Amino acid sequence: MELPYAEPYKIKMVETINRSTKEQRLKWIKKAHYNLFNLSSDKVFIDLLTDSGTGAMSDKQWAEMMIGDESYAGSLSFKKLKKTVKNITGFKYFLPTHQGRAAENVLFSTLVKEGDVVPGNSHFDTTKGHIEFRKATAIDCTIDEAFDTSVVHPFKGNIDIKKLESVFNKYPKEKIPFVILTITCNSAGGQPVSVKNTKEVSELCKKYGIPLYFDAARFSENAYFIKKREEGYADKTIKEIVKEVFSYGDGMTMSAKKDGLVNMGGFIALNNKEVFKQATVFNIMFEGFITYGGMNGRDMGALAVGLNESTEFNYLESRVEQVAYLGQKLVDYGVPVQQPFGGHAIYLDANKFVPTIPREEYRGQALAVELYVVGGIRGVEIGTVLADRDPVTRENRYPELELVRLAIPRRTYTNNHMDYIAASIKNIYDTRNEAKSGYIISDEAPIMRHFTVKFKKI
Repeated sequence: MELPYAEPYKIKMVETINRSTKEQRLKWIKKAHYNLFNLSSDKVFIDLLTDSGTGAMSDKQWAEMMIGDESYAGSLSFKKLKKTVKNITGFKYFLPTHQGRAAENVLFSTLVKEGDVVPGNSHFDTTKGHIEFRKATAIDCTIDEAFDTSVVHPFKGNIDIKKLESVFNKYPKEKIPFVILTITCNSAGGQPVSVKNTKEVSELCKKYGIPLYFDAARFSENAYFIKKREEGYADKTIKEIVKEVFSYGDGMTMSAKKDGLVNMGGFIALNNKEVFKQATVFNIMFEGFITYGGMNGRDMGALAVGLNESTEFNYLESRVEQVAYLGQKLVDYGVPVQQPFGGHAIYLDANKFVPTIPREEYRGQALAVELYVVGGIRGVEIGTVLADRDPVTRENRYPELELVRLAIPRRTYTNNHMDYIAASIKNIYDTRNEAKSGYIISDEAPIMRHFTVKFKKI
């Protein structure tokens, strides 16, 4: 008899989560103006809003917290983290920041100017926000397969080389500060990018003299998919794959709250000394001195351990396969989800899930709210609300996909929780043909509105 799969860890501490009734949740979400970000955590049963900073740290990471060096300058914890980042990524220069969007802020302050264009694969919200805040334009060059949730393609995060070259031919070189390659590609459903595509993008960038940077929040999960799906990589270690992928780029930003396995932190890693020197000025202005950059010494130590743990196959197999477990349960129930399943989340296809709700009534948001009301589960809309308004016309931008993301925190929930989530979603899907109404926006911020937007139910 073949032995069943077992998680490569055991539980050492538990945290109580609160159950509630549907009536309570209806009252709470109305008071929150139907924005799931406005709910306090005690009103959520299973929290899938994000996998960013919400995972469980290991015993070795907690041990590192006890020996953190909190020196303002020259922290030994900084040296430990810097060495780890160089060993794993191969990049020469390193700046810590308090999280990923802070790394973007520092790097984009250095490189992005008004009128620039930044091509990439489905830029995520903060990336696009930092670009548009500087009156530049993000151009999506993702392959077409990414926008059909029923198409099974092993690397839906790939950049379409023809689309990218058309951008290079349309705009002068000085207007393209860099290409950003997001691994895995969150906005496309947590989809990976292949080594082959990365190499092709890198070669095209070199041909036109344009730098290539990675948004590397989930670089370890991306490497896992490469090992499992790309020919020639089955026998390579995760760390070997990671080193090769990064060798094709000029630098990276990292939200360490994802594949760094910590609750707070981020960094920039670079090969260009001049860019590094310019970025240090903004790092000091926005984050702190260059040997802490908004992070505690103890957090830097925990991150150094986390980066090593997240680039081990056994951990990644457990993490990614739990996401796939939930995805397969939903597929078995007939629920439309982005396939193949992403590394950190399952994405519900709201266009197929609630087709009776018009897009201008924010069907993705309506589905996310319904999931909370029915099961106490907090997800997040990845669709029209997140796509925001066009900076010029101020009209809604309607992306090809209207998704609800269920981001699974790392080493946090059990498969019993996955079963509960799947059953809650099935109950909603069974009512999909009933007449339903959506929402209108009553108040919104001028940029990255989804965090604080207020809705009224129609």
